Amino acid sequence: MIPAFFGLAGPALGEAERAFFRSVEPAGFILFRRNCTDRAQMKALTDELRSLSGRDDVPILIDQEGGRVQRMGPPEWPKLPAAEPFARLYEKAPVSAMEAARLNAKAIATMLREVGVNVDCLPLLDVRRPDADAIIGDRALGSDPMQVAALGRLVIDGLREGGVVGVVKHMPGHGRAMADSHKELPVVEAPEAELAEDVAPFVGLRDAAMGMTAHVVYTAWDKERCASLSPVVIGEIIRGRIGFDGLLMSDDLGMHALSGGFAERAAGVIAAGCDIALHCSGDMAEMEAVAGALGPIAAVSHDRLQRAMATVAAQAPFESFEELAARRDSLLALA
Repeated sequence: MIPAFFGLAGPALGEAERAFFRSVEPAGFILFRRNCTDRAQMKALTDELRSLSGRDDVPILIDQEGGRVQRMGPPEWPKLPAAEPFARLYEKAPVSAMEAARLNAKAIATMLREVGVNVDCLPLLDVRRPDADAIIGDRALGSDPMQVAALGRLVIDGLREGGVVGVVKHMPGHGRAMADSHKELPVVEAPEAELAEDVAPFVGLRDAAMGMTAHVVYTAWDKERCASLSPVVIGEIIRGRIGFDGLLMSDDLGMHALSGGFAERAAGVIAAGCDIALHCSGDMAEMEAVAGALGPIAAVSHDRLQRAMATVAAQAPFESFEELAARRDSLLALA
């Protein structure tokens, strides 16, 4: 097994993909809108990925946040709210907001488990800043670190209750970035004292099973390398100050915040301390470069992977999406 999560080219596996995945044995997979046509198609795809890997608990990830980021969307699946309505409700009724966040996350998990997806890249623990780039914006759970941590905890809980592993992102905080890391490399020049606010929600959820790094440079910690490529940020801040000991994946290797070839990017994030290199495009040449740069997954990373997947039940108690969403909406109406 290699320490990589790979994307897929389309709604069904091609012969080249099957042969490649059998050969390299990636630790897991990630799905995007191009892979999500309908329920029957997705279930057949995820069943084949499990069969191909030989692991019933192989991680199959998706970004199903709601709002702007929803890979499984209308007309096949219901539209989900962004994080912002939960943040607004928290200002009026914190307990109601936390319950609404839990119900929403459990509803998402119900949607995902129906089609065989067992990991959701949620919640964002990035603290919202009004003057920052809009890439976080309404995806954030608020601008107060304690609020973000409180709502984030209930998102993790709701996903787990529905049988899905959550991923806290983007460690150690993307909220101050003045650029979109999909397009360019953001550089945050805030001093150490200010960055403590960004780190705080991750400290509160340091026991999360999985986390994702940010492709952001924090000059107070490492002037040259973004978090995903920085042994300093990963070792001293994420593993040290935050105390996170879950499975740590990089953000997507295909984002323009990173430079160099895909082999260099993949080797770099693993050398820096990430457990998993995340590659999303499904491009075969890129995946071959990534796989060629990686050796077998480290024992400590494999242990973290197994621990993460063991945090959810194989068969979670069933509640319908419609029932959970109705209870969520009745609470959100209080805002």
